[in-house]
Amino acid sequence: MNSQGYESVDIQRLNQNTTVEQSDFVVQEYPIALVYNGISHAVMMATPADIAVFAKGFSLSEGILSNLKELYSLEIQETELGIQVEMTISARAFMALKQHRRMMIGRTGCGVCGIESLQQLHLDLPQITTQLSEIWLTQIPKAISQLNIRQKITQVTGGAHAAAWVEGGEIIALFEDVGRHNALDKLLGFISENQYDVSLGFVVMTSRASYELIRKCAQLNIGLLACISAPTSMAINMAKQSGLTLASFCRGDGFVLYT
Repeated sequence: MNSQGYESVDIQRLNQNTTVEQSDFVVQEYPIALVYNGISHAVMMATPADIAVFAKGFSLSEGILSNLKELYSLEIQETELGIQVEMTISARAFMALKQHRRMMIGRTGCGVCGIESLQQLHLDLPQITTQLSEIWLTQIPKAISQLNIRQKITQVTGGAHAAAWVEGGEIIALFEDVGRHNALDKLLGFISENQYDVSLGFVVMTSRASYELIRKCAQLNIGLLACISAPTSMAINMAKQSGLTLASFCRGDGFVLYT
């Protein structure tokens, strides 16, 4: 499978009375099944690039793993129906997963997929201990200005979200996906895999700030999330509860600080 995250399709481009047949590039979207110790836990619709860090980031941000030491093996298998990621995890993590197990089909705009009660939505919201560095706020515009040139899939297709890790005002890692939460999971998996010190930087995203992004950042103790679009009311409330600093409408030299 093409791991670039996009593929070519034949199209007809119409302009008033003219029709031109040509090819175009579109972002890829495939079902990716995440399997733990032989049991399928989730099927996510995602861009099939950087699959290993995606699976690791999802496992950490969803609280399935407390750290990557609990992941013993990871194998990616391509099938006719999609991609399957087989992971072997520790007995502790697997027992916890079975107790809170939920089967869910993740969509591009996946929200509260598969939870069993309203109480479960707010259960165990992590409290962030990373201290906000005031200089991070001054670095947001510089980081936002770097996004376009770093988004390779979006440059070709115009159809992907990006999540980036910023230190010293510079983007040092960026991942793209058709789903904003998937892009963040890829970034979080990479951060954990490379043992980045999360007290040294913050996350910038090209999407709106929705509640699941807050939960995922909080799970990894990230202190600041900056998004180029609007926040939702639930995202703001969860950011306040967890102690995460949330900046939205990050465009040009300005932004709005919500928490």
